Amino acid sequence: WPFFIPCSWVLLCQRCPSSIRRRVASTKFRNTFLESVPVLQWAPHARPEEYQRLQGHGGAYGWQDVAWDSLTLLNTLANGHMFDAHPGTADGNPSCIRCAVVGNGGILNGSRAGAAIDQHHYVFRVNGALTTGFEQDVGNRTSFYVFSTNTMMNSLHSYASAGFHQLPQTPETRYIFLPDHDRDYLLLRAALTHRPVDKGPDNGPLQQMAPFLPSPDGRFLRSSILDTPQWWLYRPSTGAVMLLAALHTCDEVSAYGFITPDYRAYSDHYFDGTHKDVRFYANHDLQLEMKLWQRLWKSRLITLYTRD
Repeated sequence: WPFFIPCSWVLLCQRCPSSIRRRVASTKFRNTFLESVPVLQWAPHARPEEYQRLQGHGGAYGWQDVAWDSLTLLNTLANGHMFDAHPGTADGNPSCIRCAVVGNGGILNGSRAGAAIDQHHYVFRVNGALTTGFEQDVGNRTSFYVFSTNTMMNSLHSYASAGFHQLPQTPETRYIFLPDHDRDYLLLRAALTHRPVDKGPDNGPLQQMAPFLPSPDGRFLRSSILDTPQWWLYRPSTGAVMLLAALHTCDEVSAYGFITPDYRAYSDHYFDGTHKDVRFYANHDLQLEMKLWQRLWKSRLITLYTRD
């Protein structure tokens, strides 16, 4: 399944002189960045031939054990594009879409980056997206909250003591749902039909959520883990999926709170009460992600926040 790409406003993006789409052709990412593949998935993508092909792949990479009726429920055109409107300037001409993508890294603690983050057209957040009490460092706007079933449940459990008790809920906020397993599709079906989850550990009612974004393939983040017996554990982190989605949708991307080579100097999260070392697990290759963010930054495709 092709998982990423282009600006929903292709003609407008071409009129943005600093657009990533203009700059990528002169970088080493020119063959990795595909403009012909939609970022958001909705009903037209659930074609019978694709369903048959992807039933052979499980987890984040296919539709194994996923019911056909779950895939065909995304029948609203609103699920087909990321942004409701393109930002305009005072003279009516389109401006560049500027996006802030905010991870939860401890590098943001004491950063005073909040005002700069909130000045972007759109702000992406993920996992324990705490803003109350941390506005000065991380801002308070959330345009898009990105999650899978596991990251949502784990964040609500793991970060409750820090004050994360519910997903961001503002008039601006929209949800981007990442399917990792048949469990995710069960929750998706329940949300779209306004019915309780009918089986599994999440049995019960669920609030509405939209739009829907597939997880990425290995074009940007093909880890060596995939060549080991633990291959089935691996997927890019939710923060990585979020940043790559913004990279393929926005004209300009600023990344805040993502892992940098000096990560040992900071706590795991900006909201940690005491210092916690960053830990690495087999399901994500954070070292590979860190190298990718450095390469994208050096190619001037993103602006990466550092404390320098």
